[in-house]
Amino acid sequence: MAVAAVHVLVFPWPLQGHINTFVPFSKALVNSGVHVTFLHTDHNLRRVRCTAAAPRLRYLSIPDGLPDDHPRSVGDIFTLMESMSTTGSAAYRALLLSLLSPGSGGEFPPVTCVVADGIMLFAIDIAEELGVPALAFRTASANSFSAYLAVPRLLELGETPLPVDDPVHGVPGMEGFLRRRDLPRLAPAADGHPTESAAAAGVHPLLLTMAKGIADCGRARALVLNTAASLEGSAVAHISPHMRDVFAIGPLHAMSSSVPGPAASLWREDDGCVAWLDGHADRSVVYVSLGSLTHIWHHEFTEFLLGLLATGYPFLWVLRPDMVGAAEEAALRGAVGDGSKVRVVEWAPQRDVLRHRAVGCFLTHSGWNSTMESILEGVPMVCWPFFADQHINSRFVHAVWRAGLDMKDVCDRSTVTSMVTEAMESSEIRQSVQALAQRVKRDVATGGSSDAEFKRLVGFIAELSATPRHQAQTPVITNGDGRHQE
Repeated sequence: MAVAAVHVLVFPWPLQGHINTFVPFSKALVNSGVHVTFLHTDHNLRRVRCTAAAPRLRYLSIPDGLPDDHPRSVGDIFTLMESMSTTGSAAYRALLLSLLSPGSGGEFPPVTCVVADGIMLFAIDIAEELGVPALAFRTASANSFSAYLAVPRLLELGETPLPVDDPVHGVPGMEGFLRRRDLPRLAPAADGHPTESAAAAGVHPLLLTMAKGIADCGRARALVLNTAASLEGSAVAHISPHMRDVFAIGPLHAMSSSVPGPAASLWREDDGCVAWLDGHADRSVVYVSLGSLTHIWHHEFTEFLLGLLATGYPFLWVLRPDMVGAAEEAALRGAVGDGSKVRVVEWAPQRDVLRHRAVGCFLTHSGWNSTMESILEGVPMVCWPFFADQHINSRFVHAVWRAGLDMKDVCDRSTVTSMVTEAMESSEIRQSVQALAQRVKRDVATGGSSDAEFKRLVGFIAELSATPRHQAQTPVITNGDGRHQE
C-alpha cells in the first residue's frame, strides 16, 4: 500500500503531557505522507482552540463523559479513566466504525491503523475487534515502563515504593543505583506529606492495576516510545522481549520542525515572559515549572518561594490557576515587586523558555517531556517529582546522566536554595547535560537511531495498513508479566 493511502487515527490520553507528545508525532507522520486523524475529547478540543489543520491532518473529538466544569485533575484521574472506558469507549467505537467506510472521510481514505495511548487499552482492543491494526504509544519514559513491568518481581522481593533509601534489586539493569524512593508512586497524600497511609500506597491496588496495564501493552501490534537510544537504550532492550515489537522514536519534539502550537496547549501561553527573559543576562534566570498536574500545598509554596528568593537569582515561575489560593497570591504580589527579578505566569511556551540564553537552570517536576526538553537545550535541572514516572526520571537525571540534582521527598527553603544555586553554578553539571544533549541530537538527526526507528515505524504501519481488514489478527493475549502466551 502506498503511504498516501495510509490513514492513522491517533488517540492520546486527554491530558496535557500526553497531547504534547502526540502532536509532533502526528506532524511527523503527516510529513511522511500519511493521513492523520487526531482524536481529542470534546472538552479538550474546545480548550486548544483548534483552527484548520494542515493538509492530511484533521482534528475530531468524542465526549469524555464528564461535565465541562469537572476539574480533570490528578485527584480525579481515576474518575476520568472510568469515564473514558465507558462513555468515551462507546463514542470511540462509533466514530472509528464510521471512518472505515470508503468515502466517509471526504478527502481522507478509510482509517487503516490506530495508534492509541497505551493507557487506553480499550482503544486498541476495539480497533482490533473492528479489523483495524492497533499500536500502543506510551508517553512516559522507558525506564518507568521497565519498572512497572517489574512490579510482580518487586512485590516478591518486598521492594515496594517508599520514601526510603533501601536499594532496589528487582528492576533489570537498574540494580546498582535505584532506591525504593525512586520507584513510580501514586500522588502524595492530601496534605502533601508522605504519611504512613501514603507510604502504604506503595502496594495500593491501583499501582497493581497500572502495572497490569503496562504489561497488557504486549497485546498491541507494537509499542511506541518517545525516547532515544542514548537516553534509555538499556530499558528499551529489557522491554523488547515482553512486546511484539518496540519503536524508540524520540525525542519527538526535536524531530519535528513545528512547535506544539494551538492544537496542543490546554492553557493560554504567556508569550510576554520571553520578552522578560530578553532583559536578563545569560544563564542568570531560574525557570520553575511543575507541569500540568502537580499540586503544591501552602507550606510547600512558602518554602519554594522563600528558597528561590534566597538564591538571589531572578526567576520565572509557572503557576497554573488551580495551583494557588488567595494567601499564595498575596505572598506573590509582595515577592514580585516591580517585576524585574520575579515573573509569574499561568503557563509558558516552555521550549522557547528553555532555549533562551538567559535561563540557567530548570526547577522541574521531572515529567518526561520536560526532562527531554531540558536535556535537548543543555539546561541543568533541579528535580522535584510528584508522581508516576517522575520519581525514576529524577533519579536518572541525578545519578546516571549527571544532568541535574534530585530533590525528591524534600521541600524546605534551605534545600531549594542550595540545590538551585548548585545547578546554576556547577560547571560539571552543565558540561554533563550539554554532552548528553549532543548525543541525543545525533539520535534524532538524519541517520541517527531515532530517525531510523521512525522510518521503520512508518514502513511497519504501511505494511499493517495493506492487510485486508478481514485478515486482521486477533489481539495477542499475554501472561501477567507481559510475555506472549502461546
